[in-house]
Amino acid sequence: MGKKKVIKKSQEELLQERESIESKIQKQEAREDKVTEIREAMLFVYSSYNNTILTLTDLQGNVLSWTSAGKIGFKNTKKGTPYAANRVAEVMAQTIQRMKIESIDIKIKGIGGGRDSAVRTLVAKGINLSSIEDITPVPHNGCRARKPRRL
Repeated sequence: MGKKKVIKKSQEELLQERESIESKIQKQEAREDKVTEIREAMLFVYSSYNNTILTLTDLQGNVLSWTSAGKIGFKNTKKGTPYAANRVAEVMAQTIQRMKIESIDIKIKGIGGGRDSAVRTLVAKGINLSSIEDITPVPHNGCRARKPRRL
């Protein structure tokens, strides 16, 4: 084992490093200030048989935060369960409270098991809901059917 060298930085390098760190902190504070200005938001709940995804956006549709059962740590078929959706909604409720958002419009999409449990958890956590809307796409006859096959 050889001697370990101690690397000493010059004053210029230390100043540059400090400036870069301070600029990153200022950018992060600016982002947080921008987020705290938002009082109303929309929450999209997408629930399929395989996963539950919650996306928090402002009223224009710009994404502020998102989380899913897979992101929290559930794997395979457990991601589509109501319990996983419950945990996802708890994480999102913490995010909403941290951003100090006052009211939320919820838009639910999909046919999975996590639809109801996610909304119930948000209500239980004290989030003020202004509206709940189901935007699940429903087919209405669709395209013209093929002609019957002749044998």
